[in-house]
Amino acid sequence: MKYLRNTATIKIDLQKCTGCFMCIEVCPHAVFAEDERKVRIDDSDSCMECGACVLNCSFKALSVDKGVGCAEAVFNSMIKGGDPSCDCGPSCSGEGGKSSCC
Repeated sequence: MKYLRNTATIKIDLQKCTGCFMCIEVCPHAVFAEDERKVRIDDSDSCMECGACVLNCSFKALSVDKGVGCAEAVFNSMIKGGDPSCDCGPSCSGEGGKSSCC
């Protein structure tokens, strides 16, 4: 399943990655792939930002804004129907210099 394209917040610090591949094991959507002795983000558009990879990375090589963006938008669309949208109204536009959801 693809979420909102080019919006996932998943990032990897290759300097910290030791190639334990735990992120590959715990990711429910096959976002990661092996790349020689390290991991790479293979399909960021499949990331639902659940945070399982970050919680299971003992080396702190991964970061994601857990619970925001794509995952929230998809869950809201499943509940309310229609296209994915976090439905935050004006706060999504970054009013006041901040965005509270997307």
